[in-house]
Amino acid sequence: MPVLDILFYPDPALKRKSLPVEKPSEDLNRLLDDMVQTMHDANGVGLAAPQVGKNIRVLVVDVPFPEEDKSEFYELINPEIVSSRGFQMGEEGCLSVPGFFANIRRKERVQVSALDRTGKRFTIDAEGMLSRVLQHEIDHLDGILFFDRLRRLKRDLLVKQINERFVSARD
Repeated sequence: MPVLDILFYPDPALKRKSLPVEKPSEDLNRLLDDMVQTMHDANGVGLAAPQVGKNIRVLVVDVPFPEEDKSEFYELINPEIVSSRGFQMGEEGCLSVPGFFANIRRKERVQVSALDRTGKRFTIDAEGMLSRVLQHEIDHLDGILFFDRLRRLKRDLLVKQINERFVSARD
């Protein structure tokens, strides 16, 4: 059972642009800890604060690399993509839109600048899956869901399917 409740589409909180964090705090550290636990409990590789109802620019990622028997774990406060290059296509899903997937075009490589929980600035040079997950989670901070990145016809079809499932689940 996740520590925090994950919001599901079409919750309007998922479409809001998040506010920057002014300064680190104990409350923020507690939120980061709870987000990490929630992400792991939900078998996710990333989780952004808006997905748990917090309108701030905070996210956590833990991307596994099974072939190397390791993972890349980061907590990012006020992250921003400072450079990018290349393109990749790959399937994405989302903890806030369970059971739905789509091939999304993303940058192959990104450099992300962020603060850690102590307020110290750091950068991540990411490629492949880590690059994809960081872009997906940063999109959440801007109120963008993965299917918003699809071309209009594909997006409209997927949103129709999502809405049909959520409507039938409520009935």
